[in-house]
Amino acid sequence: MNKAEAGAALNLGLAAKVEIPRIIRHFTPNWFTVTMGTGVLGLALNQFPLGLPVLHQAGTALWLANIALFTLFAGLYGARWLLCFDEARRIFHHSVMSMFFGAIPMGLATIINGILAFGAPFLGDRAAPLAHGLWWLDAGISVVCGLLIPYFMFTRQDHSVEKMTAVWLLPIVACEVAAASGGLLAPHLGDADGFGVLIASYVLWALSVPLAMSVLAILLLRLVVHNLPGKDMAASGWLSLGPIGTGALGLLLLGGDAPRLFGAAGLAAVGQVAYGAGVIGGLILWGYGVWWLILAAMKTVHYLRRGMPFNLGWWGFTFPLGVYSLATLALARTTHLAFFTIAGTVLVLCLAGLWAVVATRTARGAWRGDLFSSPCITATAAVQFVAQAA
Repeated sequence: MNKAEAGAALNLGLAAKVEIPRIIRHFTPNWFTVTMGTGVLGLALNQFPLGLPVLHQAGTALWLANIALFTLFAGLYGARWLLCFDEARRIFHHSVMSMFFGAIPMGLATIINGILAFGAPFLGDRAAPLAHGLWWLDAGISVVCGLLIPYFMFTRQDHSVEKMTAVWLLPIVACEVAAASGGLLAPHLGDADGFGVLIASYVLWALSVPLAMSVLAILLLRLVVHNLPGKDMAASGWLSLGPIGTGALGLLLLGGDAPRLFGAAGLAAVGQVAYGAGVIGGLILWGYGVWWLILAAMKTVHYLRRGMPFNLGWWGFTFPLGVYSLATLALARTTHLAFFTIAGTVLVLCLAGLWAVVATRTARGAWRGDLFSSPCITATAAVQFVAQAA
């Protein structure tokens, strides 16, 4: 059989599944990065130093849009597992796409945080209990992602330092995002429930941040020895900022909750120590993030000069910068230093600009259907083509 005949046979095989819409067959969890970036922008606008009412309204609109997007994506991805189970489960063998399972709980976390920031007019007194219940669900999913995906990396997938990118961080970072979300939730709860969330959040932080720092150390070695990854992974350089910004934000928020909640539990001295550790730890991580932020910007200029094709990975520009912006604004509120207020303002403005560019190009690509392509299917199709051609 020659290559033309093999290609025709492959097309006939794929045609047998044409009754399933292409969007469902090729829907992958990296679409949930859209909800991450959209949600964090809404939260950042709500905390913008100027405090304009229109920014709160814009944040509310983004939160509502984010709920709609998350619901749509969950429905599409659930439909893929129901209708294309054999194809969907191949993701656990894919060394890149499986990492994006972490985007699901992180996208949900932005909605939970939005309930606390924007939900009162819509939900009234039910906002905090709803956020509380969803937070425990989000924490559970984050732990599963943080354990199961690395296990599959060890047992089912093919990895090497040369092929490594910051995408490795995605399933790990979900736990610290849940921890930072717990820091926002705890003040809205009673002492007993708040204390439980606080303790669980510190554990979630510990499940993620030290491991993420280990990955960053290996990533630095990989960049030095093997240079930058290909242009299709250009935006992944910004993902390094994610665990640093979220780690700093988590320490600051949990430290702010600690005096009241530890005090109510008869551990007032521990609460004061946790508050101080939050401020110092947040400052240290923020400073560490400056290095990765500048490096990410320099790498982006490098890629832009050589042509950087658009793909869903561009959403990697938004969420890491968003959580780092939120950490900067949290430092401004804690230290009362104008420097952090100015820096946070600039970062949020940059975030808004990047989000506008990426969202516009994503909407265009989704309308054309260009962005719906599952590498798990295309990789298998390529293997089948080669086998039949031989």
